[in-house]
Amino acid sequence: MKKRMVLIATCLSIIATGCGVQNEPAENKEVYEEVIEAAAGPVEEVTGEYDFTLCFAGDINFDENWVTTQFLNTCENGIYDCIDSKMVETMQQADIMWINNEFTYSNGGQPLDGKAYTFRANPERVENLELLGVDIVGLANNHVYDYGKDALLDTFDSLQQANIPYVGAGRDLAEASTPVYMEVDGKTVAFVAASRAEKYKMTPQATDEEPGILRCYDTEIFDQEIAEADVNADIVVALPHWGTEYSTELEPVQSETAREYIDAGADVVIGAHTHCLQGFEFYKDVPIVYSLGNYWFNEKTLDTMLVNIHCFGNDEEDHMEVIITPGLQSNLKTTYVSDPEDQRKLYDRLEDISFGVEINDDGKVIQK
Repeated sequence: MKKRMVLIATCLSIIATGCGVQNEPAENKEVYEEVIEAAAGPVEEVTGEYDFTLCFAGDINFDENWVTTQFLNTCENGIYDCIDSKMVETMQQADIMWINNEFTYSNGGQPLDGKAYTFRANPERVENLELLGVDIVGLANNHVYDYGKDALLDTFDSLQQANIPYVGAGRDLAEASTPVYMEVDGKTVAFVAASRAEKYKMTPQATDEEPGILRCYDTEIFDQEIAEADVNADIVVALPHWGTEYSTELEPVQSETAREYIDAGADVVIGAHTHCLQGFEFYKDVPIVYSLGNYWFNEKTLDTMLVNIHCFGNDEEDHMEVIITPGLQSNLKTTYVSDPEDQRKLYDRLEDISFGVEINDDGKVIQK
């Protein structure tokens, strides 16, 4: 119905302006009626039309001994008392929902020696992803190997049993560096992920024979994966794990490699790891989200957001909009920022740390 209304409005506009027939004599009445009747009648769909939304959230943590899960255990309505209904609704309504899984699912393994924070969740906690509407998770991060090889393998098994694909890690390098392809509204979306988040590299890169993640300190393999995805998909989402924790200032390598990934074929770059939001940028009209920050990860009071990538168009043209759902992580809950003034303040803070963008009052990120 919406498309038909646009067509009718266009025809009326042509009658009123483009043909120069305003206040024309009655002999043109039949012409007008024929045009309007054609617009109001059956309309053939434009070939290849599509309209869908990809949604992205930052770090989440279900570690059994961590404050988030300890709070979750006290909640009558479980995860729905931790993440409010507006945020959950946005996640569930997205055509594809991605989140960064910043822990391992296992009851086994031992914490890595010398690592300050290690996160492990009971495999049953995967049900929370299903309740939130999560369709795919990122495992290219610095905590998925916190309890070693066996716990990582348990993580793969837990997610597969829940029918939730993962990206950025695998039982060997081939799996860790293989794009995940998902179909939506006639389009193929590819997800690729890699990590360069550790000063001391304790999370191993997968090898031909051993499980692990894909790293991107050296970008060669990740660039090749992106290029492969570009050949086989309509939209390529690159998901690097990078940056300095709790800093809104970018590391030079973030902006440098974001451009490299776009040149390799990425259609959007969305980062994570820093536990705080970082800014936006466009390069060759491709959006870069430098960090999603925390989504529901710890007790700190921090700005958060869902990033919605609205993709629409047809065989003749493609469009992509970046829209923020504003949130706040505080007191072990993630809430929707509903007050327009508070929304505006959050958008202004993001503008201040972004590059060549403005964010309108509807949360749309626009290239200047």
